[in-house]
Amino acid sequence: MKLTTITQLTLDGVTQGNGGPTVEDRECGFERGGWARGAGDDSTRDHIAATFERADAFLLGRRTYDILLEFWGTIEDLKLQPIGVALNTRPKYVASRTLREPAWANTAVLGDDLFAAVTELKASGRGELQVHGSSRLIQWLLEKDLVDEMELIIVPVVLGQGARLFADSGRDIAMNLVDSRTDSKGVMIQTYRPAGRPDYATF
Repeated sequence: MKLTTITQLTLDGVTQGNGGPTVEDRECGFERGGWARGAGDDSTRDHIAATFERADAFLLGRRTYDILLEFWGTIEDLKLQPIGVALNTRPKYVASRTLREPAWANTAVLGDDLFAAVTELKASGRGELQVHGSSRLIQWLLEKDLVDEMELIIVPVVLGQGARLFADSGRDIAMNLVDSRTDSKGVMIQTYRPAGRPDYATF
């Protein structure tokens, strides 16, 4: 399976609290949650829904899993929306050491050997394994060279605080841009594929 990450982030790389008032929004004094609400036009919203619909399975960190469950897995109206249908009917794999008995149907908790589990999922067949949110998990996947494609949905705002997608210190990775679009509200959707290590100029 192709492993694709899909991330909403600000111009300064913040991913925390994109949707609204959750516990994560207020972690470490963070007070600027909800910055992605209302961002983007209908074409971007349609694109996001279509992205969920094309997924064959989802790989999620524990916090993102809990946030998605709270909305798409429990609110009846949202369950009927395309994103809700996809999340409720497709397999969900959670990277967690604390989740024991998941309440959401079609959920499997990956074991302690996360690298082996994700490698096995990627080798299990065709289709797309999507990672939404889960910035810490994405950092780990990048370090382990397990990401095939990254989609960044960039909202034109500078937040000035909050957890960011890329760690302050981590692996260096060259990226090839394979698709780019900007909607009428300035939201950019950029798709990249990892391409080994960057080339560094010498003088």
